[in-house]
Amino acid sequence: MKHLKQLIREIIPVILGILIALAVNNWNENRKDIRYLNQIQTSIKKELEESKIQLKKTIPKQQILIDTIQQYLNDESISMYDIITKADGIQGPSIKNNSWRAIANSKIELVEFEKLSALSEIDESKEDLKLKTEKLLDFLVSNLKTKDQDKKEVFMLLSQEILTTTEYSVSEIEAFLKE
Repeated sequence: MKHLKQLIREIIPVILGILIALAVNNWNENRKDIRYLNQIQTSIKKELEESKIQLKKTIPKQQILIDTIQQYLNDESISMYDIITKADGIQGPSIKNNSWRAIANSKIELVEFEKLSALSEIDESKEDLKLKTEKLLDFLVSNLKTKDQDKKEVFMLLSQEILTTTEYSVSEIEAFLKE
């Protein structure tokens, strides 16, 4: 009995020490997670602000391209290359998402579901813009010299799709940044 009391007296401080060490470790890990989450959220917001500015700058340029296509749609002396030249080129919109990718690949469980959902939507818009821009460029490569009205109409439709998706992306980003 005496040995049992002595054993308990010796074990209790060890157990308490371990429990205190675990509590301190958990507190420290939570503190690091919060710091990491704050840093990554700041980075995400900064990237999205930059993306929003860039997207808003491309919208008028995209509209100029669409207006130029409409202006020369029926003019069989003007090629699609000429239209692009008159509109000062094609503006390819892009969305930055490096910070979102970083957290998605590491500590995604720290982010609230609503924010994850919104960031996923923005990421999908980025991919959608990329695919639509690639489709437009592929179409243009094979039809650059054409003066055909039907091809110009396809060019205009593809350009309008990119413009619509760009505007939608801006609204998604603005909604996320308001939260």
